[in-house]
Amino acid sequence: MTPRIQALLEHILEKRHAALRRDVTWTLAERFCQEGVAPERRAAEGLRAMLAAEQPAFLPGERIAFIRTVKQIPDLYTPAEMEALRSEAFYAEKGYVFNISPDYATTIREGLDARRAEITARLQRAKDEGDDAGVAFLEAALSGVDAVLDLAERYRAAAQEQGLTEIAELLAHVPRQGATTLHEALQFLRILHYTLWCEGEYHNGFGRFDQYMWPYYQADIAAGRLTADTALELIEEFFLSCNRDSDLYVGVQQGDNGQSMMLGGMDRDGKDAFNDLSRLCLKASCELAVIDPKINLRVTSNTPMEVLEAGTELTRQGLGFPQYANDDVVIPGLVRHGYALEDALNYTVAACWEFIIPGCGMDIPNIGAVSFPAAVDRVLRTSQAATFEAFMADVRADLMAEADRLAATFATVKILPGPFVSIMCDGRVEAARDVCEGNRYNNFGIHGTGLSTAVDSLAVIRQLVFEERALDLRALAAAVDSDFAEQPELLAKVRFGVPKMGNAEMAVDLLAKEVLDAFADSWKGRKNGRGGIYRCGTGSAMYYIWHADELPASPDGRLAGQPFAANYAPSLNVPVKGPLSIIESFTVPDLGRVINGGPLTIEIHDSAFKERDGITKVAQLVKYFIDRGGHQLQINATNRDRLKDAQAHPEAHRNLIVRVWGWSGYFVELDKPYQDHIIQRVELTVGGGNAPSVQKKPTGATRMPQP
Repeated sequence: MTPRIQALLEHILEKRHAALRRDVTWTLAERFCQEGVAPERRAAEGLRAMLAAEQPAFLPGERIAFIRTVKQIPDLYTPAEMEALRSEAFYAEKGYVFNISPDYATTIREGLDARRAEITARLQRAKDEGDDAGVAFLEAALSGVDAVLDLAERYRAAAQEQGLTEIAELLAHVPRQGATTLHEALQFLRILHYTLWCEGEYHNGFGRFDQYMWPYYQADIAAGRLTADTALELIEEFFLSCNRDSDLYVGVQQGDNGQSMMLGGMDRDGKDAFNDLSRLCLKASCELAVIDPKINLRVTSNTPMEVLEAGTELTRQGLGFPQYANDDVVIPGLVRHGYALEDALNYTVAACWEFIIPGCGMDIPNIGAVSFPAAVDRVLRTSQAATFEAFMADVRADLMAEADRLAATFATVKILPGPFVSIMCDGRVEAARDVCEGNRYNNFGIHGTGLSTAVDSLAVIRQLVFEERALDLRALAAAVDSDFAEQPELLAKVRFGVPKMGNAEMAVDLLAKEVLDAFADSWKGRKNGRGGIYRCGTGSAMYYIWHADELPASPDGRLAGQPFAANYAPSLNVPVKGPLSIIESFTVPDLGRVINGGPLTIEIHDSAFKERDGITKVAQLVKYFIDRGGHQLQINATNRDRLKDAQAHPEAHRNLIVRVWGWSGYFVELDKPYQDHIIQRVELTVGGGNAPSVQKKPTGATRMPQP
């Protein structure tokens, strides 16, 4: 890391740049409501107003400009208007375009002047054809381009006035013209990504950064304009630019901002695309140790160990990434779900882990979620089954009924317009339609939460009710409702006397396969109202806390108020043999059927990396997961004692980073329930040979009685 980058890093970590920000009281929504302004025009005027309010500002020593100076993005609809809209249709989350990875490459290559000419020509056609809807969209898109060009010119003039000649010369070329160097391309990308947030889109991923930036890097190296070291410095500065405003991009929690980046994987010819730029990105992230961008790494069974070890160097930093995606499983799984092979080969991730196609996808990959423990709970109370097989048939029927209920909720789904992001989506200018109306792929993703809790509960029901006949379904339901009060023997039995998922017990792991197959079957063949399908996944998002709050205790011994495991992982406070047994258990299901994404999440005690061969051992775990047919994996280096100290003394741990569910954030900025969950996760150590051991410390309210 150069002294210049070190200085920029310290400036951002100390939040000195926040002094550049100011509050703006917006009244656009009220005016739009009074005047009955159409949605496309609201989007255009909102972006124009936001960018006009921005004031050019520069950090000391920076070479890539653009920083937010206005804290608030204007609302375009009043609360009453949004309530009325939601009464007529389902609007996911905030209602705007989100969880998207647009086609940055084309605009960076061609420049905004060329895109402006394209829009202008298409606008004339729309006028000639009397296409009022097309005219409205294209005029809004044109307005957005002009607003960006205006802000870029104001930045150029300010840079020139302040003697920042390099930035001024950079902005004299981009974004009007196409980029010709890596520096120009990175500046252009910064402007585009910045603009999407200002338009109202959020969780905007960077897609396959190392692929569309590769031509610029390659040309600079060949021409002698850059060396690997000077390129690394530029990449590190771009990465830091993602952290300037990230605290303003708040999702469910601070850090949940969707700034994900995909590296490596196959190209459209099926060849390995991991390159020298991919390596530099891993190195940059490792050196900076900040939460953005969140690195994802595409791998296959043929990925060299040196690449997996480079990824593991990041894990050792405690960043919670890279998150690995296995092309061997994901690509066939996407094709199985109707994606063209050339598009499946080009997949990336949305905000967290959901698989999407950059440029041509308008999927809503997190539109809803199914709670597996809730299904088991409902059947526990209503089933008249005389055998466990009949009980499982009732569970399958319940999952089908839940799918029917949710699908009815999503019968009419709408998205608010995003004219500027639309010009970076394939075919939208030619079609003269906003991407909010759809694109090549318009699929919906359904998360599946609490799998291990459900499977462990089913194992208890099978053993205690149907095999041992120790109690019947209603008696078990009563115990659950009482939170196992005054039944310590039963609580100990369900917790420690029945095999649990994560210990490579095939009889239990096959229950997981059965549940996930039933989940996939319940959505198979359904079409959504936007012409797409439904994709099931093993991710939980924030539902691991929300769904758990809706349930009493569960038959596996989880007490009321205790959360599920995040994503695809063993239940909290369940003793497991080690990481190998977890991988063996969680690769038994057919993961190609639940290809919306959702990583197997493993916590490794950071002491594993103090051993000389720690990097190699953890990389071998990743390799084992890939070879076993796992779809997605995240490994977190944790230290429970440090986390507990950070809770007690946050001022001493400002920059402590943790993986939450599909994203990384600063531990001290999380709400306490999320902090507590991270502390309670199973913490493993990697021992010698093939016998990893588990380090488990029961904590607080979740302390378990010993058998």
